[in-house]
Amino acid sequence: MSLVSERAAVAADIPFVDLTAQQAEIMPEIEPLVLELLRSGAFIGGAAVMEFERAYAASVGVKHCVGVANGTDALQLALRASGIGPGDEVIVPANTFIATAEAVSLTGAMPVLVDVDPVHLLIDPDAVAAAVTARTRAIIPVHLYGQVAAVEALEPIAECAGALIIEDAAQAQGATRHGRGAGSLGAIAGTSFYPGKNLGAAGDAGAVTTDDEELADRVRLIGGHGSRAKYEHETVGTNSRLDALQAVVLKAKLERLSGWNEARRAAAVRYGELLAGTAVGVPESMPGNVDVWHLYVVRVQNRAKAIEALAGAGIGTGIHYPTPVHLTEAYRSLGHERGAFPVAERAAEEILSLPMFPHLTAAQQERVAEVLLGAVG
Repeated sequence: MSLVSERAAVAADIPFVDLTAQQAEIMPEIEPLVLELLRSGAFIGGAAVMEFERAYAASVGVKHCVGVANGTDALQLALRASGIGPGDEVIVPANTFIATAEAVSLTGAMPVLVDVDPVHLLIDPDAVAAAVTARTRAIIPVHLYGQVAAVEALEPIAECAGALIIEDAAQAQGATRHGRGAGSLGAIAGTSFYPGKNLGAAGDAGAVTTDDEELADRVRLIGGHGSRAKYEHETVGTNSRLDALQAVVLKAKLERLSGWNEARRAAAVRYGELLAGTAVGVPESMPGNVDVWHLYVVRVQNRAKAIEALAGAGIGTGIHYPTPVHLTEAYRSLGHERGAFPVAERAAEEILSLPMFPHLTAAQQERVAEVLLGAVG
């Protein structure tokens, strides 16, 4: 490549996430499998789903995986299978995607919001301990941005309260804490395979993981209209199943997940070096974690100016998340005013997610850093 064309490539648009590169990598493998599936007509359940469930359970380090339609269903089904419903309280961090709280609300239980720690923006165990009441039935640590929350710090709190730990592992496929996989640390966990996740489907998909056979069986029962045999319904369920087509795509991507996560880690190190000692606050890994950098979230004082400069240079960014759960219209009824969760609120004003995906190049990252630092100093 000539110097001119190389400069042009660097200056070209840099997407926030590039899914086409992943698809191109797996296409030769999945095309014949998808055609075979289409010819067979086995679209719901079947061998493809069972193979993926076994493979994903093994990758997480649990005995059971139940594929479902999406990540929100995964959390809701994990909660329902655990017997959580009206009159119960479930502790949830204020800094999370709204689906974490929605899943609780959809069971009829009450989400009880707590603040996050100021370094990693993960659920704060001290805040959890202060929020426990006689009605607390579960705690949901969210493994946000590809990190793993300190579940071990929540275990004595949960045990004392007689509550379950239900992980939201939607952003942490392949991440570990003290050698154990995200999705294996609590009683049960829900994850999402939304296309932009580290392990993303070609559409919506999700899964529940657990070591508890009874919980796994109940998740599968509820997700299949409360039925084990056709037209025999034991309970009021719903329709939430993993499509065979998505299982084919996910199995192919799962085989590459470790390498893709390693590429994300290398990109995170590179960002850290490029932004070290500047006005940009860079994220840190919690001791004991091997994070997978689903998102690379920095903190800047003049975010609007930074976003404008990056957009002007053709560089995609995101904010995860601009409004803490308690300040959304949907959860105004909880009665929390601004100032209730100061760490989450301050973070919402400063956080900025930079481009992060396995095929991100060093040249692209250098360009991102150059434009960002030009905007914020």
